[in-house]
Amino acid sequence: MGHLLSRLLRESTDEGGSRVRKRRGKGLREVIDLSASRVQADKASASRRDIGDVSNITLEKVPDDSLEEDLSELFAPLTNEEESEVNNLLNGSAHSKKIIVLHKSSNIEITKEKLWCLRPRGWLNDEVINLYLELLKERAEREPQRFLKCHFFNTFFYKKLACGKTDYDYQSVRRWTTPNKLGYRLADCEKIFIPVHRDVHWCLAIIDMKEETFHYLDSLGGKDSGVLRILARYIMDELKDKNNIEIDTSSWREVSVHIPLQHNGWDCGMFMLKFIDFYSRGLILSFSQEHMEYFRRRTAKEILRLRAD
Repeated sequence: MGHLLSRLLRESTDEGGSRVRKRRGKGLREVIDLSASRVQADKASASRRDIGDVSNITLEKVPDDSLEEDLSELFAPLTNEEESEVNNLLNGSAHSKKIIVLHKSSNIEITKEKLWCLRPRGWLNDEVINLYLELLKERAEREPQRFLKCHFFNTFFYKKLACGKTDYDYQSVRRWTTPNKLGYRLADCEKIFIPVHRDVHWCLAIIDMKEETFHYLDSLGGKDSGVLRILARYIMDELKDKNNIEIDTSSWREVSVHIPLQHNGWDCGMFMLKFIDFYSRGLILSFSQEHMEYFRRRTAKEILRLRAD
């Protein structure tokens, strides 16, 4: 695959750390060691971990070299017809098991009751999240020139991967990514998105294949480098298995930028989906808590139409 770390445009700092530039956006970025020695040390604990040894972190301001983006499409109001349809389905009083949406290729069924998780204060469920990820995949296939080449794992992938006696089981997910099933290989992707469920909280992990970096996005501001070390091991096994390519992710880095944060206890799933939506477009995360009510209604509309805009 070649060594792509130079694309991060790193520069040596006076302290001997690493300077990493973002191609878009501004703010602060952390660079965290994911070396083999750190991976080995983490095997002693399967519990949630924080960043780790702060001596391995560089936190710095990043120059604002962002491009002007037209974001009007991402915040386009629903039409009167769409508002009426969403209201009718989200504001009903009786529970309903009636299937209102069936996504045939994934066989995901959405009932009115399932869709109610998109009401204000609702916690997003697996079915709604996974169907939306399918719609993002289809969107990129429709317009490959507009969207990055990405892979969207569903909500069950990380649970299967991080299980077993050693909290890592590649064989349990090995067949999830066969070329015949996907039509492509993960090595061909720019970004790989992995939903991570922590008790009652949704987070997002990203493997950036182009930049050789790992990201962990938690809308409550938390960190869990242990998740990324599992994914570092996974991508090594995956490329060896599917491409017969041996890589050493000890030279890859965990990169963390300041992200929009939730201000309540129920919007984590919606934040996670919009992290994926914006990053799959190659955009910075230019939204905030105040947009979540709109995003809930927009997501409901897109699910009802079986089409992500």
